[in-house]
Amino acid sequence: MPSVRDKIQQQVFRLNGLALNEFDLSQPLGDAGLYGPDSVIWQVHGDFPSMLCGGISALLMQMLHPLALAGVWDHSTFRQDMMGRLRRTSQFIAVTTFGNSADAQTLIERVKRIHIKVSGADAQGVAYAASDPRLLTWVHVAETSRFLAAHLRYKNPQLSLARQDRYYAEAAVVAEALGAEAVPKSVQAVNAYLLAMQPTLRCDERTREVLSLLMNTPAPSWQARPAMKAMMMAGIELLPEWAQQQFGFRFTPLRRRVIRLRVSLLARTLRWAIRRGAYHRAMERMGRTGA
Repeated sequence: MPSVRDKIQQQVFRLNGLALNEFDLSQPLGDAGLYGPDSVIWQVHGDFPSMLCGGISALLMQMLHPLALAGVWDHSTFRQDMMGRLRRTSQFIAVTTFGNSADAQTLIERVKRIHIKVSGADAQGVAYAASDPRLLTWVHVAETSRFLAAHLRYKNPQLSLARQDRYYAEAAVVAEALGAEAVPKSVQAVNAYLLAMQPTLRCDERTREVLSLLMNTPAPSWQARPAMKAMMMAGIELLPEWAQQQFGFRFTPLRRRVIRLRVSLLARTLRWAIRRGAYHRAMERMGRTGA
């Protein structure tokens, strides 16, 4: 009979890309992939609780860009299968971060082929193409900035500025492989980029529907429902304040403390339960099972 620890781990795996069982992150032995175990990106992306909060926040932030939203709205099944989209995104991040070199390149090429087919016009008639380097840069920065913000809040607030810069430089490898250009590669450059992008962002009816769909995504079980709700609120609270305001959220200091305390406690349980996550499997591949 599975232990409580095993049951929690199984619930987690139903949420992420490992559930797709398409790539083996534990093979071949010794293949460091795109980054390797000494990279900062392995450290940041290796913590499931903070990555889940960061992923929720990233999706909402990405959807504030009308062209990014239009591409997903017109060419994705996310409205019918939000969990499926989250799993596929999780798979891409896990494999390009922790997978072997061949598998990482396979997924990058797959996504590039998909992007070539995605084009159209947004709700106001502005043309878009998923392969547009500027759009790829936005999606990348919105994502990595939220991952790092979540890591600093819920895992390692002491991560040095130099290592934060290194994280952005490492993450840019995949963004550039997908076709992004002028990718910011430091904390200062990312902050400047986000400031410059704010006038182009908006929260409209479609954006609010994405928020509603995300907030109502079915949990893998009734036991997981409260944890998912806590993570969802943490993802919203992790957005920059200007983005929170676009979505219509105003958190009191007390509400912020409650959200952060709940997630911090939940994160301890998840870290205790997860022993075969993407990071652990990749470390085994590199012969560092005790790490």
